[in-house]
Amino acid sequence: MGLFSNRVSRESLKPGDHIYSWRAAYIYSHHGIYVGDDKVVHFTRRGREVGTGTFIDVLLISSGSSETVVTCPTCTPSNEGHGVMSSCLNCFLSGGNLYRFEYDVNPVFFIAKARGGTCTQAVADPDDMAVQRANYLLENGFGGYNVFKNNCEDFAIYCKTGLLALDRGAIGSGGQAAAYIGGPLAAILSTPLRLVTTNVCGMAASAVVMYCANRYAADIGSGMRKDVVKVSAEELTSRFSAGLLQAIEPSPSSSKAS
Repeated sequence: MGLFSNRVSRESLKPGDHIYSWRAAYIYSHHGIYVGDDKVVHFTRRGREVGTGTFIDVLLISSGSSETVVTCPTCTPSNEGHGVMSSCLNCFLSGGNLYRFEYDVNPVFFIAKARGGTCTQAVADPDDMAVQRANYLLENGFGGYNVFKNNCEDFAIYCKTGLLALDRGAIGSGGQAAAYIGGPLAAILSTPLRLVTTNVCGMAASAVVMYCANRYAADIGSGMRKDVVKVSAEELTSRFSAGLLQAIEPSPSSSKAS
């Protein structure tokens, strides 16, 4: 792993790893937790991976169907259609390459990894805790799927850290959604700068700065978010079931909790 790629070999995997694979010509990535024995627990739309759920999916048509259905006897469909499922590594990768998500990266490294959904500044809990959370949520679910607020990356980050971004803004804890939103937002925020400069390079540089600042502020481990809480899987699922997720109050120190 490094600045240019998080690609790893299958032999290097260990239970508790947060892994991902790019889909549809690297337009988006799908995330999960490797739990050992060639199995990955991941969060999908009712047990099927059907793209990003946004206008971006229009671009995926030429790449063929992005839908992944349980087709092998070793994979386990989501319990009662709640979206969390267990797949063998081959089905999870769906022909793509294997990458490992990085935790506890420093701010410079985080900003340098301009593509969202590859790393976070948040500190991961021990690997066995990630496996326990993933297996618990496999049986009990992770709430309703939302591409910007509660997606596969949010699921994997929660399993690794126990941190949850409350539903108070536009995005959840995942960096991929922040990157999707960050591009247009950077363009909007940099628009006033056109009043003081007509230099194309200057405008481009200002947009890049705004994009990086937005990604940094949105990262669940940056310490800048006030909507982050650390919560047990049992409490999480009970509040999801009762529709009381908003009642969880964020802890001031939760964003870097270990």
